[in-house]
Amino acid sequence: MTEANIHQTKLNDITFFGLRSAIGIIFIVHGSGKFNPGFAGFLTGSLGMPPEMQIPIALAELVPGILLIVGVLTRISASLISIIMLGAIFYVKKASNLTGEGAYELDLILLAVALVIIAAGPGRASLAHIVKKLPRCLH
Repeated sequence: MTEANIHQTKLNDITFFGLRSAIGIIFIVHGSGKFNPGFAGFLTGSLGMPPEMQIPIALAELVPGILLIVGVLTRISASLISIIMLGAIFYVKKASNLTGEGAYELDLILLAVALVIIAAGPGRASLAHIVKKLPRCLH
C-alpha cells in the first residue's frame, strides 16, 4: 500500500500557507465589511442582538484573519474563527439539518479549514516558525 507523506516538505509548507492565507483573506474582507452601519441594523433587525455587538464581531473576524496570514497565534485565531462559524451555521443561518437549505455550505468549508489549522498548526512558512523565541502555545 502506498502512503502519501508530505510532512516536513516544501509542499506541506506551501499548503498550510495557502490555507492560512485563503481563510485569512476571507475573514479580513468579511470582518472589515461588518464595520458598515448596515450590519448593526442586521444585528438588531434580523438577529435581535444589540448594535453594540457590531465592533466586537467585526474585530473577531478581522484580527484573526490578519494573524492567520502572518502566522502568529494561528491555533487561537483558528479556534475563534471556528466559534464564529458555528454561530453563523446554527444561529444566523439556523441550520437544524444537513439538507443544505440554509445555504451554509461555505460556512462548513471555512469551519473545516479552521479545524485543519487548529490540528496541524501554522507550518514552517509562518512568523511563529521564523521567530523561534515565541512559546509553542503562540504558534
